[in-house]
Amino acid sequence: MRILISLFLIGGSVSVCAQTLLPTPRNVLAAYANGTRSIDGRPGKNYWQNTADYTLDINFDPATRLLKGVADIQYTNNSPDTLKQVWFKLYPNIYKASSPRQSPVDPEDLGEGVIIDSLFINGQPTEKNRFVINSTNATVGRQMIVNGQIINFRIVYHYTLNKGSHIRTGEIEPNAAFIAYFFPRVAVYDDIDGWNIIPYTGTQEMYNDFCHFKAAITVPRNFIVWATGDLQNAKDVLMPAYYQRLLQAEKNDGITTIIDSTDLKGPITSSAGQNTWQYEADSVTDFVFALSDHYLWKSTSLVVDPKTGRRTRVDAAFNPKHHDYFEVVNDARKTVHAMSYVFPAWPYPYPHISVFDGLDQMEYPMMVNDNPVEDRHESVELTDHEIFHTFFPFYMGINETKYAWMDEGWATIGEWLISPMIDSTIIDEYGVRAYSITAGNEMDLPIITPSTEQNRSYYTNAYPKPAMGYLYIKDYLGDKLFTKAIHHYMEEWHGKHPLPNDFFYSMNEGSGKDLNWFWQKWFFDNGVPDLSISAVRKAVDKHTVIVTLKGNKPVPVDLTVFYKDGTKEKIHRSIAVWEKGKTSVTISFNVTQTVSKIVLGDAHTPDSNPKDNTWELK
Repeated sequence: MRILISLFLIGGSVSVCAQTLLPTPRNVLAAYANGTRSIDGRPGKNYWQNTADYTLDINFDPATRLLKGVADIQYTNNSPDTLKQVWFKLYPNIYKASSPRQSPVDPEDLGEGVIIDSLFINGQPTEKNRFVINSTNATVGRQMIVNGQIINFRIVYHYTLNKGSHIRTGEIEPNAAFIAYFFPRVAVYDDIDGWNIIPYTGTQEMYNDFCHFKAAITVPRNFIVWATGDLQNAKDVLMPAYYQRLLQAEKNDGITTIIDSTDLKGPITSSAGQNTWQYEADSVTDFVFALSDHYLWKSTSLVVDPKTGRRTRVDAAFNPKHHDYFEVVNDARKTVHAMSYVFPAWPYPYPHISVFDGLDQMEYPMMVNDNPVEDRHESVELTDHEIFHTFFPFYMGINETKYAWMDEGWATIGEWLISPMIDSTIIDEYGVRAYSITAGNEMDLPIITPSTEQNRSYYTNAYPKPAMGYLYIKDYLGDKLFTKAIHHYMEEWHGKHPLPNDFFYSMNEGSGKDLNWFWQKWFFDNGVPDLSISAVRKAVDKHTVIVTLKGNKPVPVDLTVFYKDGTKEKIHRSIAVWEKGKTSVTISFNVTQTVSKIVLGDAHTPDSNPKDNTWELK
């Protein structure tokens, strides 16, 4: 801590010099000492990250589910270290019979995993046994890659896509599939842990570098391919009528039906045999694709940046038997608009987003894999939650494997705030009750606990607890100052890999306030959220309510005052009332009629003991 304080006093900016310091792990202290990160929440002067260019040549047979691929990878070592080996991720190996996993897999989906057919390093054929596979990790040793050096890999491989046991990828139904994590990719090497060697077991999500992707995906005729990135040869693979509809969708605010049920009877793609769909994406953390020969395709677009006039195309691809999906393109469009103009009011960064009718609830760069749902509210909430992930983790490069709350928490608050913008009847309180029930028990770990070290606390720590923390800070700062703070964080860290303390200190810097009193209590400390109405004092024209903080988690104070004539009044105080260490707050309000009941609480305020949250006239 003395080292950290010294670094802080030397390099800290004026606006944050008064801030208290948050607990800091030794490996993060080392990053401050090395100058890769800064105590003011900005990337340090010596910040670096590695990158790669991927050229993928994929042939996929929907009938057999066999995927054959060639991955040409140009990997650049920007780190100050000499890399003596290169680690790869083989995510499809979660379906390998010998791999450990936290998600169940049907026996018929277990197989050999990814088979390496040949390996070339810097253009030279190399024994493929140099590619040593261990579950979802693999290594290629005997390297000496110095700072600034580029190494080239060509990996020829194949595997069979899972038919069932849909863990974020797989066949959806005959002739429809969502295919993710389908290529060998270089693991992240960063300034905190070195190589990311944590195996993928199905629960914790991904951590990838920002890379450039070019993909050629060959599939049979009349299969449409949706993917990350821009379609480079739409005019070649689509029949003229469908190509023109796609162009129309990219220029117009209205909904364009690119493929309707009647279109499925005739040829949609150009080739009589196979088509190769060419996609390209720059500075994204992953690449996925989906395909079908019987899905409908609805599309629209909107201006996301009024300064430049830049538009984003919004697609929905779905089986027509799933009726909720006919509204998804509208909901997705409204989500992108809300993200660009309302929350977080940052222009949507990518040229398109495609919501695909699959068997999961999972996000990818420019793609969403969402299962159909019957409930209208659930459909809205699912759509905007997954699209909101565009910013977190993809635009911000978060390590989801270790810090799920840094992206799932944001998607959850995005869902809470945007869903009512789409449908005003929605009151989205996803996960709040679950936290009220589990808060303070032996499985309730602090949010800051790495996701890899959590089991039963993973859900509440990844989703509702951080979302409530963000919401309370938004309320505390006010919309204008909160937007300024979150924009500062996004400006500093988009395209990079922020850590928890980078986020906390960046928000402090952006807002000009020391928020560590709250970060400490909500994200680092154990404890429970628990308020109570401890007393009500009545006078002729005024009532006074004393609210006591019985727990140690600061939450907003919301009172609903019910009058005998059936009317009601709401009174709100932000977490600011607890900032100076108070354990009770006195709230007075004028009355002109008889108060029958006072209730403490709100849809987004958990309480571990709500029995003392109501006062009634006797």
